[in-house]
Amino acid sequence: MTADVIDSLPRSDELLLEAAGDSLVVTLNRPHRANALTEPLMRDLRALWDAVSSTTGIRAVVLTGAGSAFCAGADAAMLSEPRTSIGADAAEELSFVPGPHLDVPVIVAVNGVCAGGGLHFVADADICIASERARFIDPHVTVGQVSGLEPLELMLRARRDTVVRMALLGRSEALDARTALEAGLVSEVVEPDELLAHALALGERIAAGSPEAIRITRATIRDFEADLLRRHLDAGWQAIQAHWPHPDANEGPTAFLEKRPPRWADMP
Repeated sequence: MTADVIDSLPRSDELLLEAAGDSLVVTLNRPHRANALTEPLMRDLRALWDAVSSTTGIRAVVLTGAGSAFCAGADAAMLSEPRTSIGADAAEELSFVPGPHLDVPVIVAVNGVCAGGGLHFVADADICIASERARFIDPHVTVGQVSGLEPLELMLRARRDTVVRMALLGRSEALDARTALEAGLVSEVVEPDELLAHALALGERIAAGSPEAIRITRATIRDFEADLLRRHLDAGWQAIQAHWPHPDANEGPTAFLEKRPPRWADMP
């Protein structure tokens, strides 16, 4: 891949792009906020994947995070305010993940905390590996939100009991990298300083195969998964939105930002 390929892609301060052999390395770059998702960042991601999909010379995409975190999910400040952009269905809401846009494999390298919406990248990955420092958390219920998408996606990747514990116990159930490996959430765990190099080595091994055979193989697998999930994800997305008017949906992120225990609506 040449520098011209990188130069042709949309730029963003919150997304770092690097060519490494036949792979495009994309780094979420909001380390001061643990690479948490905002509406502008999600728009930038959608624009990037659309551009990558029509770019030649890229054989794999490696996605990781800057700093000590991978992705802390939705920024609490975004959750505490009305959304300005809402997906018409689950696929549109999740269009910030790369998989559905691309014909090349996506390798996710989880370098640190992966929480909430960050789990979408794990579920979307064709191959997901983790650093020994990685942690996996689904904190939705802890901040008054419905976890209606991530558990469904992850059940195709990991043991049901692991996924359900994460969804119902919230922030108190954090999986370390080795537990995530045993549960099937990730396929490998490596030392922190080896993570990116190992992800790129996987990309080069992919590049040694037939591009068309890999494209068709990957599409066959992803079509199967999409058919299993589509109706259930749409129902989950509707359940999430239906919960937004409930007082807990605002109280959770507000309490988090104010660093105090939440006062749930049904508490005495």
